[in-house]
Amino acid sequence: MHNIQNLLGLSFEILPQQIVNGVLIGGIYALIALGYTMVYGVLKLINFAHGEVFMLGGFISLFVSWQMGYAPADTPTGPSVMALAVMLLASMVICALIGVIIERFAYRPLRKQPRIASLITAIGVSLLIQYAGQIFLPTSPVPSINSRVSPFQDNAVVTLKAAPAKFSEPLANLKTTFAAAETKWKEIEAKEPDKFNLSPGGMAARDEFRKVETDFKKAEAAVNANSVTVGIPKGQLIMFGTTMMLMAILYFLVMRTKAGRAMRAVSLDFQSASLMGINVDSVITFTFIIGSALAGAGAMMNFTFIGGSSITTFSGVVLGTKAFVAAVLGGIGNIPGAVLGGFLMGVAESLVTWLGYSGYKDAAAFVILIIVLIFKPGGLLGSAAVEKV
Repeated sequence: MHNIQNLLGLSFEILPQQIVNGVLIGGIYALIALGYTMVYGVLKLINFAHGEVFMLGGFISLFVSWQMGYAPADTPTGPSVMALAVMLLASMVICALIGVIIERFAYRPLRKQPRIASLITAIGVSLLIQYAGQIFLPTSPVPSINSRVSPFQDNAVVTLKAAPAKFSEPLANLKTTFAAAETKWKEIEAKEPDKFNLSPGGMAARDEFRKVETDFKKAEAAVNANSVTVGIPKGQLIMFGTTMMLMAILYFLVMRTKAGRAMRAVSLDFQSASLMGINVDSVITFTFIIGSALAGAGAMMNFTFIGGSSITTFSGVVLGTKAFVAAVLGGIGNIPGAVLGGFLMGVAESLVTWLGYSGYKDAAAFVILIIVLIFKPGGLLGSAAVEKV
């Protein structure tokens, strides 16, 4: 084993840790993938604006945290558990409302049109949200909620483009928030200058300073297996537990409730379900609500608990694409398949990073997808039925 390790330059001691990291991030991919697969399962259409709903969920969580006093550079202990619950709920509710708006104005008018019309509309909505966000949201990468780094660090000043007069007051308040954060950050820099130098010791101190020292992040849950210790920050344990709870609730909702039976009936045949007294429009709207709420939950946890994440108006592009690949990998339209695909995606990325090719981890997901679809076109848990678009 040691000879192979030396030959390949790999560290098998950290492999269990990488797999655990992959499972944790895979849970986020699975949450987003569920939104894709639910909409496809009911409408047989792909909601390519789903990634942008995820992005908006991240900004909602960030702004809610600021309103509760947890600005990036003015957070001595980080958000409390109660604050995190409020952020999660706010992100899910507002994203659900956004999903309703997208369904009502982008999908419903085109439901009886050829599928290509809805597909093009979804792409258009995605681009509209991305570029409209640059008017009303910070245009430079904003530190995620788990970072105490000011938006003004390294002279990366957050700028806001000109907006209509009716939006001037909210934007002025946001600029004031950033200005206060900059002032606080300079005070911290003056008190502890060693954490800002570029020497190895200073960089290490700076990296340590970037971490939020909340009670649920200070300690780590360690699992010892064959003398290999795997550390899991408690914040990520909370994230994983919440993710699994949301998935369990979704499964119960779809398989054990009247609303879930209606969703399954509509997914089989619109007309037959309508003749049985099911309100098809309400079921489809409900599907968008659930899928978008899950995307909001995933965004809040991703930008809160996953280190190194920052939010821009294009944050949903890569993550949304990965989640879509995960849904197709597991079998688009299949809920267990979306969950399986999400976890496989996360583990695959971690293994690519472990092999020393972290720059190619995004491409690896598509390579895996191509290989799977060559041998099983319907995905791992899906069917291979051919449909005309």
